[in-house]
This record gives sequence, C-alpha cells and structure tokens, in this order.
Amino acid sequence: MELGALSAARWSALLSGERAAALPTAFALEALANGVSYLAGPALVSGAAGHPGSGVLLAAALVVGGGLVLAAQRRTMPSLTGRAERRNAGRALLRSAFLRQVALGLALGVFFGAMQVSVAAYAVGRGTPDAAALLYSASNCTNLLGGWAYGAWRHGGSPQRHQATAAACLAVASLPLTFLDAPLAVGATLALTGLGVPVLLILTSVLTESSVPRAVLTQAFTWGNSASAAGIAGAAAVAGRVVDAGGAHGGFGVAAGAVVMMTILALGGLRDSSPDVTEVVNLR
Repeated sequence: MELGALSAARWSALLSGERAAALPTAFALEALANGVSYLAGPALVSGAAGHPGSGVLLAAALVVGGGLVLAAQRRTMPSLTGRAERRNAGRALLRSAFLRQVALGLALGVFFGAMQVSVAAYAVGRGTPDAAALLYSASNCTNLLGGWAYGAWRHGGSPQRHQATAAACLAVASLPLTFLDAPLAVGATLALTGLGVPVLLILTSVLTESSVPRAVLTQAFTWGNSASAAGIAGAAAVAGRVVDAGGAHGGFGVAAGAVVMMTILALGGLRDSSPDVTEVVNLR
C-alpha cells in the first residue's frame, strides 16, 4: 500500500500549480488501476498455483518490479526538501483537516475488512461458497465504473461536499445488507456500494493533498494508507467474531457502521475553514 502513497505524491508533484485541477482525474486513474489489479490478481495467482508458494513469489516479483520501475521515473520525483523545512511543515500533520482524512481512511479500511469477511460468510452460509467470487466481481466491476465516471466528470463544488455526499450515499446503499437474504438482492446492493468506494478513495487523496505542505506530502499519504491497512486488519478480526455470533448480517452491520462513521467525519469536514487551507498553501 505504501507504493500507492509514493505514486500519489508523484501525481501531486507532476500536476502542481496551474495543472492542479487535473489531480482528481489522476487519482481516478490510480483508482481504476487498483480496481483492475483486484480483478486480475486472483486470476494470475490461480494460474500460478501449480506449485506451493508460487503465488506469493509472483506477488513479490510484481511489487519489487513495480517499485523499481517507479523509482526509475526521475521526472515525476517530488523535489527534495531540507530538514528544517520538513520539521516546520510537520506540524501540518496534526491539523484537524488532515487527521480527519486519516480517520476516514481508517473507517474505509474497516468497511473493506468487514465486507470481505461478511461476503464470504454469506456465501458459505447459503451452501454456495463459490458465489463469493461472483459477489466480489459485481462490486469490483462497478468499482471500476464509479472511478471512471468520477474521473471523467467535470467537478463543480468543493471536494468536501463531494466527500460528504459520497459517504452518505454509500451508507444508504450499505444498510440494506444488514437484512437482505436473496442472492440477487445482495449482489445488486454490493454493486451499488462498489460505485461509491472509488469516489471516496479519490476524494480522500485530493483532500489529503490540499491539507498538508508538499514537504510532508509523501508522509501524509503514508499515514492514510497505513490507517486503511490497520482498519482492514482490525475489522477482519472483529467482523469474524460478530459473524460467528450472529451470522453474515452482523458482519455487514460492522461495515455499515464504519460507513456511518465516515459520513459523520465527512460532514465535519464541511466546517473546515479556508484560513487553514491558505496557511497550507503559504507553507508550500
């Protein structure tokens, strides 16, 4: 996930100044690439499953190879900053606007982790474990559609408002999973949730980029990605216990609760003051 932070920082450096308006589209392209990898990854691992450990070796090779290719892109590398500048800019990592995005990343990670456990539990509980792959595919395909649509849209209004709207829509789409039983209804609802996830990922990156100085931007993206990873890991354990106690609907409830928390956090972001943003720009 830290490769994602490095990539996001490079997009920010490449599209600075007059080209900054293209950042949402760039982050949408990043979300599309992630969605394609989620779809293609299982197929690649299945094709390499002839020998124990071959899937892990393939994944490691892709990470190392991708990292080396990224490191070789000198033109997109963010400019180096001095230690004193980084120390002064580091205070921005404690600003409420940035910490809100970290908390949103954590909540989004909880959503991901709980959904993975709950979808698998739902399919197994109905005696059709293979159906989990179809349900995941439905969500991943609409994930690609949502990322593409937001990237192609000419954005009007503030990203804070977009984020609050996307979180609220995702919450409304997630709540029916706590009581739906029919496979078709569950699949359709998962497809709806897939539309909102990439929009939130894109907007979290956009608002992270605008809330801290460039001197600590890579560090800021790393904080957000680490929070998301922690949320995924923690939610998998919590949702697993909830599913064992009350079935898949309980696990979906954990995911829905995370999205409600995202909505509350995003609504709080509407109160972020413009002087705070101006201060960040001046630090740059």
